[in-house]
Amino acid sequence: MEAAAQFLVESPDVVYGPEAIEARYEYRTTRVSREGGALKEANYYGSLTQAGTVSLGLDAEGQEVFVPFNALLPMVAPNDLVFDGWDISSLNLAEAMRRAQVLDWGLQEQLWPHMEGLRPRPSVYIPEFIASNQSARADNLIPGTRAQQLEQIRRDIRDFRSSAELDKVIVLWTANTERFCDVVPGLNDTAENLLRTIELGLEVSPSTLFAVASILEGCAFLNGSPQNTLVPGALELAWQRRVFVGGDDFKSGQTKVKSVLVDFLISSGLKTMSIVSYNHLGNNDGRNLSAPQQFRSKEVSKSSVVDDMVHSNPVLYAPGEKPDHCVVIKYVPYVGDSKRALDEYTSELMLGGTNTLVLHNTCEDSLLAAPIMLDLALLTELCQRVSFCTDDDPEPQTFHPVLSLLSFLFKAPLVPPGSPVVNALFRQRSCIENILRACVGLPPQSHMLLEHKMERPGPRLQPAVPGACACAAPPKKGPALTAPDGCTGDANGHPQAQGPQTPPT
Repeated sequence: MEAAAQFLVESPDVVYGPEAIEARYEYRTTRVSREGGALKEANYYGSLTQAGTVSLGLDAEGQEVFVPFNALLPMVAPNDLVFDGWDISSLNLAEAMRRAQVLDWGLQEQLWPHMEGLRPRPSVYIPEFIASNQSARADNLIPGTRAQQLEQIRRDIRDFRSSAELDKVIVLWTANTERFCDVVPGLNDTAENLLRTIELGLEVSPSTLFAVASILEGCAFLNGSPQNTLVPGALELAWQRRVFVGGDDFKSGQTKVKSVLVDFLISSGLKTMSIVSYNHLGNNDGRNLSAPQQFRSKEVSKSSVVDDMVHSNPVLYAPGEKPDHCVVIKYVPYVGDSKRALDEYTSELMLGGTNTLVLHNTCEDSLLAAPIMLDLALLTELCQRVSFCTDDDPEPQTFHPVLSLLSFLFKAPLVPPGSPVVNALFRQRSCIENILRACVGLPPQSHMLLEHKMERPGPRLQPAVPGACACAAPPKKGPALTAPDGCTGDANGHPQAQGPQTPPT
């Protein structure tokens, strides 16, 4: 019998001794958790880019072909993202995860060793901008003047970029809601005045400090909270530096539903006259919003979501007319992150009637927002790689620094000056989809499917198999039609019948 072939493994993890081979081996496995008896695996549900699909076109049989949203153009893989951040609380992310009580306890135990080593960098705390009940958490602060704090944020961004060897950094504001800033001439109305205000230590919000630092470092800045972080001076600075900014306020639960329902009601010819939205939640966001000034910021962002839909129908609404719209938010600690949202929509009908729609929505606040944060980062990075030109302007250009393409993901979308604000959800989604389609030379998705609505479809849509069924309504009298040649299919509950023979075209 031949001796076995000899080989040596050259590795710092392998040591050959006189009597034994010592190897250091790192074993990896995939952990899954069971919740309510069901097996749960990691996924990106709730993400437009990772869990959504788009219609690519029709196949040879005339059926729509759907592909993953992220297959239209090359996108960064979410697992390749590197994270860092700031917080006024010094808790590491494992301790913060336990305090928030969002994730199932079993999942927390699995994540603990991965989260324990992640600790936020010190952040900016200006008490007058957030609720006083947040002061107990403020133990991880950047000291110094506003100018010194701005410079420290810039150093943090540079350090993160270099230490993690990153191509790009995108800064996403996910902190608590601040009160609104007054836009004051000479204070924050221009880029020059805003930078002078910071240098002199005059009024500027923490989020605006982060926005300015990000822009000065050439990093896109996205505002996930409702306050007016991107004051005119910050927007002008973004324009001067050609850096993308976007906002405001993640659109995740009740407002997303509202942008669909009001669009449905008004598009159906119903005159919506009253919208009342009530929320209660018990997480730290709700605690912060229990202060009047912070609630006002949220109320403004939630209330403007139906404006464009009302203005789109002058048949229903006279100039200046709009529905009564009331928003209430209450802090109820017991319910934690599981926000309860109750809505009532009352609309006028013909002949003096009214229609009232009442909806209860249990929104897992953080778990709905997390995939939106992911989409914002991925789509912003993608937009940074897109350029285009027109027949009238052959010089390549990119998108306007105010990245309104992201409106689908924000309650109160920021748009370039003079641009229309669109809040209707499916119009916003179509905008993203069609721009991505244009980048690969595909026409806009019109949803016409005209091929299936023609009296004489072209050869491409002729039945491929003899006896294939075409849709026909049953006659008003006599026996119902049955599908010929043994075909038992139906279309939307209607039996299918043989279509008329069409001459060749």
